[in-house]
Amino acid sequence: MPMSSNLAPIPELYVSYDSAQKLKVEAAELTSHDLTPRQICDLELLMNGGFNPLKGFLSEEDYNGVVENMRLADGQLWPMPITLDVSEDFAASIEIGQDIALRDQEGVILGTMTVTDRWEPNKSREAEMVFGADDDAHPAVNYLHNTAGKIYLGGPVTGIQQPVHYDFRARRDTPNELRAYFRKLGWRKVVAFQTRNPLHRAHQELTFRAAREAQANLLIHPVVGMTKPGDVDHFTRVRCYEAVLDKYPAATTSMSLLNLAMRMAGPREAVWHGIIRKNHGCTHFIVGRDHAGPGKNSAGEDFYGPYDAQDLFRAHQEEIGIEMVDFKHMVYVQERAQYEPNDEIEDKDNVTILNISGTELRRRLSEGLEIPEWFSFPEVVAELRKTKPPRAQQGFTVFFTGFSGSGKSTIANALMVISCGKTSAPSWASPKSTAISTSSVSVMWRLRSPKTVVSPSVRQSPPMRPPVAMCGKRLNNSVPSLRSMSPPPSRNVSAATARVCISSRAKARSRSSPGSLTPMTCRRTPS
Repeated sequence: MPMSSNLAPIPELYVSYDSAQKLKVEAAELTSHDLTPRQICDLELLMNGGFNPLKGFLSEEDYNGVVENMRLADGQLWPMPITLDVSEDFAASIEIGQDIALRDQEGVILGTMTVTDRWEPNKSREAEMVFGADDDAHPAVNYLHNTAGKIYLGGPVTGIQQPVHYDFRARRDTPNELRAYFRKLGWRKVVAFQTRNPLHRAHQELTFRAAREAQANLLIHPVVGMTKPGDVDHFTRVRCYEAVLDKYPAATTSMSLLNLAMRMAGPREAVWHGIIRKNHGCTHFIVGRDHAGPGKNSAGEDFYGPYDAQDLFRAHQEEIGIEMVDFKHMVYVQERAQYEPNDEIEDKDNVTILNISGTELRRRLSEGLEIPEWFSFPEVVAELRKTKPPRAQQGFTVFFTGFSGSGKSTIANALMVISCGKTSAPSWASPKSTAISTSSVSVMWRLRSPKTVVSPSVRQSPPMRPPVAMCGKRLNNSVPSLRSMSPPPSRNVSAATARVCISSRAKARSRSSPGSLTPMTCRRTPS
């Protein structure tokens, strides 16, 4: 019996292990591009087949076709521009046909790209066609104009290794790993549920109905890459999902995490999500009300209609090869003690309809008010409340000190991610550093005075945003230079004080390299 198309392996862009080791050595000599967090998400899904049929970042011809009519140059459906945006200076240093190394933010080479195209896009046109409006109130349009590089590079990618994830490793599956898992369980029909929010009772009822309607098993497939600004952090959300999994019938439901950088593009995003889930082996996909909507525009109106995403998906579902399971807005009917689609309630005048908006939920959490059981599960509420602890319990600081290149930021990032995955999650962890003298006096001073150095960062409110400096580099003055403070004290430093800092000098590239001090500050968003 031939293997079902949704269960057969799909192409990946990775080379073999032996080839990867050789290519990694060769790539070390190439011009390098340090990927942004969004580009890392895109590259991972390019390499593992999640963005199949793409073989790399879009060429200019493919980009134009995607922007104008959601088609690649060869006519295949693809609704979202996947481009490598870079600065003008970097683009000017690259020749067409040149290979470049693609590195993560710690300098690890993830893959290489052969640059076949270089162009300056019309970003206003891209915003209008892809997101429906050139309006900075849309988070992706704001990113396009204010964060993304001015020049796009395109070309095929060769994968060397996956990005490193320290959190929830057992929950992160590639498309081929999920397909193999479905084959092993004998799941021939799988309905995927996309989410970037915690699961509440309405979501459970929606997924129950979807699986029942499709006569399929259920894959809860939340996004843990980049979502809408202000969303609950993915560490908290994953713990909420794991708490809710026990509420589903055994052996019928699974969960896997998707490292996707969402664009909040509404209708186009729904089609994009459908293609991605098809690549992950799913046969059905739930598209709800206002799927991947970014909220209000500058005029205070919704960017997209509540069911625009369903309409566009329905028009393309046969070509995508995945069937849509559409659902309306779910509300709680008090008299019947159950959730029902709002549009299907015929006796609205005779029943009490209850619902709690996201804004109201956040208010209740921040003010410590009751969240009724008809709305959410006690386990989920308990996890969400951990994100709003008393001010005095909102964070801690860990120092890492060592020579330049000794691995301080790498260790700090790993510790932060692991900590967030196992405990109530801080909203940010910001590795910072400042170049300092390696004289014995200065070294002893930094061992003796960590509180003095880090206190400005710990007291900072609101919480610090992503790292503003990497190890050994002085990018701003948010952490004051030790030498700018009062004269260093005596060299007498006790062993107990010295143990405050965790040294990583063993891996230092050179004993003559300037030392640096990296405090990792973990802060939760204050209420």
